[in-house]
Amino acid sequence: MARKELKVDPREVLGKQVARLRRSGTVPANIYGHGLASIAVQLDAAAFQKTLRDTTANEVIDLKVGKERTSRPAVIHHVQRNPLTGDILHADFYQVSLREKIRTDVPIVLTGRSDAVSAYGGVLLQGIDTIHVEALPLDIPVHIEVDVSTLSELEASLHVRDLVLPQNVTVLTDPDVMVARVASPRVATEEAAAAEAPTEAAAAEAAAPGPPAEAKTPSE
Repeated sequence: MARKELKVDPREVLGKQVARLRRSGTVPANIYGHGLASIAVQLDAAAFQKTLRDTTANEVIDLKVGKERTSRPAVIHHVQRNPLTGDILHADFYQVSLREKIRTDVPIVLTGRSDAVSAYGGVLLQGIDTIHVEALPLDIPVHIEVDVSTLSELEASLHVRDLVLPQNVTVLTDPDVMVARVASPRVATEEAAAAEAPTEAAAAEAAAPGPPAEAKTPSE
């Protein structure tokens, strides 16, 4: 299947002056990668919004940079947004080599129903949301599905070592990390309360007086 293409142009506007780019419907961005000097680019905000809606995490897209004859395979690494309006302020693209492995985080999606939840009133707990993997860019999974229907008893659990991934994907997360567990209602309540309660060390730190404020020079 053909990869998505996104047109970007070289950017000469830098620093605080990029504000006028945003007002004109243009997103300032950068392309970087292993052994690659950062390249300042810009792209149409509406076109980028559509690409974001249609692109999954870690998906490789082809960046068409200005008049360059060859597109650049890249992933959308980071999108900075205005916390109040949600408008895109800046984007970072990571250019990849399709022949070199990369490391990234892949989302975990729990599927199925656990009998221990329906039959015994257990509480399904998810230990981690992502796992760290290494693979060629085009082999990175969109997500990892974990079937919890195998958890038929209270306190049954699944760990990273239990996950089934393609042979061309290497898991880098500790195999003993818990992915999902069915806890009894009492245990789940106790764990939730323990997580919310401050530790003695944290309470003591909060009560201790802070360091004196440093004097500032007029230039600051």
